[in-house]
Amino acid sequence: MADGILIIDKPAGWTSMDVCARLRGILQTKKVGHAGTLDPMATGVLPVFVGQATRAVSFAEGGDKEYVAGLRLGLVTDTQDTEGTVLAESTASFTTEQVCALLPLFTGEIEQVPPMYSAVKIKGKKLYELARRGEVVERVPRTVTIHTLELLEQVSPTDFILRVRCSKGTYVRTLCHDIGAELGCGGCMSSLRRTQAAGFTLAESHTLEEVQGQAAALLRPTDSLFRDYPAYHIVYPRAEFLCRNGNPFRIKERLGDGTYRVYGADGTFLCLSRLENGTMTSLKNFFGA
Repeated sequence: MADGILIIDKPAGWTSMDVCARLRGILQTKKVGHAGTLDPMATGVLPVFVGQATRAVSFAEGGDKEYVAGLRLGLVTDTQDTEGTVLAESTASFTTEQVCALLPLFTGEIEQVPPMYSAVKIKGKKLYELARRGEVVERVPRTVTIHTLELLEQVSPTDFILRVRCSKGTYVRTLCHDIGAELGCGGCMSSLRRTQAAGFTLAESHTLEEVQGQAAALLRPTDSLFRDYPAYHIVYPRAEFLCRNGNPFRIKERLGDGTYRVYGADGTFLCLSRLENGTMTSLKNFFGA
């Protein structure tokens, strides 16, 4: 069975699960999962985990992400993007300076109300399921962090291109909606391309066409997700025996406390571990059945 990570450049019109289904067929394995759902209209970086690497999905989902998004002013829809039903339209005409002056208000920690067309659950029901029945329910605002928000280009008096670097749980279409509301004309998202997720970039991604026929060759090793952590290579057989059986083990080297990629004597990536006071304890194992 193949193990590793495929960085897919998701095409428009596909759900993230559509991509996983296609890859299950290509790789002939059921153990395929993705990190960080992209809406069908969105394109860009979608990390897909295969085989033992699926154990790393939870580590990939929580990281920051980066997007290039289209902001359209003067248009409000029920989905907060241009694919939804139009709720309101207005005449809008803004300059680059006017939009740039507003962006600091949406930088740093901000509160967002999850959109009705989202997978957030309220009383066990996903919001989009309620929205499709025409229901609108009260949602509690959530705190998210916008690390970077900059204007890349003005396309027309109503259309702008933004770069957004943000925390997990940020809705870029809600950001566009809220910017439009602040400007008094309404707004929505006209396009979305994810340029970075889980530390992987567009330059490292592959289209589904590129993957067809060479998926196994394009698999990145599981430990590439943790490349920012230092590596620790086990030297002593007893320590490796303990590690492979899920037990903590002592190390003799003088190393600082922290998170490490741990490898066996043969170079096999075994686990992501936490070192504290000379004892290495596994956070997640990546070996075995």
